[in-house]
Amino acid sequence: MPYFDAASTAPLHPVARQALLAALDEGWADPARLHRSGRQARMLLDAARETVAEVLGARADEIVFTASGTQAVQLGVLGALRGNRRRGAHLLHSAVEHSAVLHTAERWTADGGAADAVPVDRHGRVDAAEFAAALRPDTALAVLQSANHEVGTLQPVAETAALIGDVPLLVDAAQSAGRLPVPGGWSVLTASAHKWGGPAGVGVLAVRKGVRYVSPLPADDRESGRVPGFVNVPAIVAAAASLRAVRAEAETENARLRELVELIRRRIPQLVPEVEVVGHPELRLPHLVTFSCLYVDGEVLLGELDKAGFAVNSGSSCTSSTLTPSHVLAAMGVLTEGNVRVSLPPGAAAADVERFLDVLPGVVAAIRGPLGLDLPAPAPTADALVLDTLGKRCPLPIIELARRIPEVAPGGRVAVLSDDEAARHDIPAWCDMCGHTYAGETPATAYGADRGTAYLVVKGHH
Repeated sequence: MPYFDAASTAPLHPVARQALLAALDEGWADPARLHRSGRQARMLLDAARETVAEVLGARADEIVFTASGTQAVQLGVLGALRGNRRRGAHLLHSAVEHSAVLHTAERWTADGGAADAVPVDRHGRVDAAEFAAALRPDTALAVLQSANHEVGTLQPVAETAALIGDVPLLVDAAQSAGRLPVPGGWSVLTASAHKWGGPAGVGVLAVRKGVRYVSPLPADDRESGRVPGFVNVPAIVAAAASLRAVRAEAETENARLRELVELIRRRIPQLVPEVEVVGHPELRLPHLVTFSCLYVDGEVLLGELDKAGFAVNSGSSCTSSTLTPSHVLAAMGVLTEGNVRVSLPPGAAAADVERFLDVLPGVVAAIRGPLGLDLPAPAPTADALVLDTLGKRCPLPIIELARRIPEVAPGGRVAVLSDDEAARHDIPAWCDMCGHTYAGETPATAYGADRGTAYLVVKGHH
């Protein structure tokens, strides 16, 4: 099965596998002990730390290893905030950060701190000047990812760092570490080994010398006192070896994968009607492309693609157990339904990409077929229409709107009553894609409902 979900976790790099097996024999002992086996494990750990530091542009004594990229982010954010509490208690981050940042911000505010999110444009990119302008006198930490995990857009990290002065900047480099050079200007850096082809269970937390940092966890003698517990030396050795290998291969492999992604970005709108390719067209990761299909349940789409032999992922609200829309797609103001993220691993075959492009149109058409959206449109007979879709989830409110709007004359108004959070994002996006005007929202009680929101649409004249 072609595996196109490297942004979630990359396949284990052959170098990582080789290093892991060797380190299981040589690096199993406690590196904090003075006996021969302990010293040997310590030498392997120190060598791995040197390797990771060199690739990431840090000093070895700035690097500590965590149990995951999520833990690295959580410790990095909370530790930097605690270390800079004399500045204040305000955290600033982009609206499209990974959930690890957003959940940590929620905890920080629940404990009495403050946090604000900087908006992004339709490509998912912050404006460096706007980010800097959002700083407050009490801002203790700014957070900006190097590249977005859902749509691949690169953020202006170096430009932002140059504008925010002495405010510490944490950069989440999970999606770009190994693939791209680390952007300059960071004070704290986080990464995750399984994203670049290392083993799962190894995160990286780098804190520049001179940056104030106080661990949010009880003191421990290991990893500079920042991460408690016994380190997994074999996994760390494998992570370091694979990071070096991936970085050495990156220039050639990135060029090859970028061509395949360009092919997908170009062909998808030609092959699939009513689809939106999202993310920045140029300033993006070389291996990732995301698109959203109207009138398609994201979970159904992923399931059908899986049956067809393709492992892909989605940021769609319909694949979430909470039934809430992707915060990244919502912040961008793009369609959140029917979302597919294709992220190619190193070595992805061009023939597999071509087969994916051959299969996708039929899969989407089969899902849309029973909806009756291709039936002849009735003659318009109304100036206004109220659609009650209360209790219906993504993408049903949009499907009902598309079915019924032909009944309204051009310039007429449709009120869609919905209690699905995704509708707040998807109805404006649908209007933008289909040539109608979104006229805002009002409580559904104005239309006799006991709950929900009325989303107002003015039919276009096309």
